[in-house]
Amino acid sequence: MTAKVLIERHGRTWLVLINRPEVRNCVDGETAQGLFEAVEEFKADDSLDVMILAGAPSEDVAARAFCSGADLKNTPSLGARPGARESGPMGISRITDVDKPTIAAVDGYCTAGGLELACWADFRIATANSQFGVLNRRWGVPLVDGGTQRLPQIAGRGNALYLIVTGALVDAKQALAMGLVQEVVTAGTAIERALDVAGTLSTYPQTAMRNDRRAALRAFDLPIDEGLAYEVEATRTSLADPAMAQWLERFAKGERPQPITPPPVP
Repeated sequence: MTAKVLIERHGRTWLVLINRPEVRNCVDGETAQGLFEAVEEFKADDSLDVMILAGAPSEDVAARAFCSGADLKNTPSLGARPGARESGPMGISRITDVDKPTIAAVDGYCTAGGLELACWADFRIATANSQFGVLNRRWGVPLVDGGTQRLPQIAGRGNALYLIVTGALVDAKQALAMGLVQEVVTAGTAIERALDVAGTLSTYPQTAMRNDRRAALRAFDLPIDEGLAYEVEATRTSLADPAMAQWLERFAKGERPQPITPPPVP
């Protein structure tokens, strides 16, 4: 794995770090390849339940970034990478067959292609100092890593078009109000919080969670009647999963695991 992408394994969680803090974790071809390899390894490893995507922490709080987008000083390397057309210039944006939860832990700048990478994840946990925007609008650089498709699904058409057309830079509270972000935490704690959430997800019966996740993702592709039929089909293996019967027995005995509760907005 390239040093531009670091991997940390935390139990059943796969933490993937974009490691170019000196350039706000922007992505060149080598970094994109490292991200691609990290996702492929996560997909193939049955002992992993959740993947977290984040930027490597920086000691300079003002320079912290999840990812500031493509490396505009080395854009040819993105397209020249083998498989770039299939997996996306930034490495993973066109990978749609990940069957397990993914979380983006955002601390600092999350802009341009970096915002597209964050939108690739199932949901986003961000620090209060984070900022989001389609800043590539200023240079005439298009969204080519799923931003035009995922942003409207996540934040709604009006919010998505506001970001895409204006190139506005919004803070974490604005992103939370848009639905772009699901939790806002204090500076420097996004990865820690994401690891806590991921750890809880690993305690859940996996079959039902993954089937429900898959059906929810299909909701954007199917008419309502076909979506409901797909939900019924997906539920069959969930209902037959021995883990469900085991957990119902625990419920009957009075066991009540605490649900995940979003922290108060700083």
